[in-house]
Amino acid sequence: MSENPLLRVEDLKVNFPTRKGLVEAVRGISFSLGREKLGIVGESGSGKSMTGRSILRLVSAPGQVTARRLEFDGIDLMKASESQMRQIRGQRISMVMQDPKFSLNPVMRVGEQIAEAYRTHQNVSRDEAKRQALDMLSAVRIRDSERVYRAYPHEVSGGMGQRIMIAMMLIPDPDLLIADEPTSALDVTVQLQVLAILDDLVSQRGMGLIFISHDLSLVASFCDRVVIMYAGRVMEICDAKNLAAAQHPYTRGLLNCLPKIDGGGSDLPILRRDPAWLEHGA
Repeated sequence: MSENPLLRVEDLKVNFPTRKGLVEAVRGISFSLGREKLGIVGESGSGKSMTGRSILRLVSAPGQVTARRLEFDGIDLMKASESQMRQIRGQRISMVMQDPKFSLNPVMRVGEQIAEAYRTHQNVSRDEAKRQALDMLSAVRIRDSERVYRAYPHEVSGGMGQRIMIAMMLIPDPDLLIADEPTSALDVTVQLQVLAILDDLVSQRGMGLIFISHDLSLVASFCDRVVIMYAGRVMEICDAKNLAAAQHPYTRGLLNCLPKIDGGGSDLPILRRDPAWLEHGA
């Protein structure tokens, strides 16, 4: 990572006031990101997706986002106006949501949605936007891009829908892409294809990637660094290549829960939660 990170997050908190008290979804996490692939891993409810949404200030009321520092490429995102954030969203920072079927407009052809995303940030003609959209579909390895351009979301598979979403988020050429479990609903073969696309695009464009996932082994093999989250806090940050030697007891517990090929018929170990983990996070 460079000495001047693309993204700095310090003491980020996301709270939701309820009738029963304050729900702390994210509890003061800190990390930085260069032009690299950073994986965020944790159980459901650990605050992974909420962290991604809070970076883009997409947490709806009554959610409350605070941070000592939330800085992107020298821009203070906490102090940026809503009009500034509209310029940043999509053009500088893009986010791929988990399920493309719910992210794409069901009554609009997918190619027109990609072209619209480009025209939102670039003053170009419809013909130029279509040409760029077709090029982007080819860049994410979709064959017969003309046919797919004319298709509706229900006419494409889950894997192709995810590629379309990646194309839509990358067509403005952002500096940072947040991918929220982009492979969770895909089979293993398609997962590898999507990861290869992301890897190529990140290296070619020199962008940063936050890859949110439940799959610890997948993140370890794909990302440069890994952030381990538990109950809204960061437990450990380590190089992906050294993940097997991680020291935090929660990370060790997650690693021990991974199924082993030579495990025979033995039961998977149970990860017993320990309140002390919250006092010894990163």
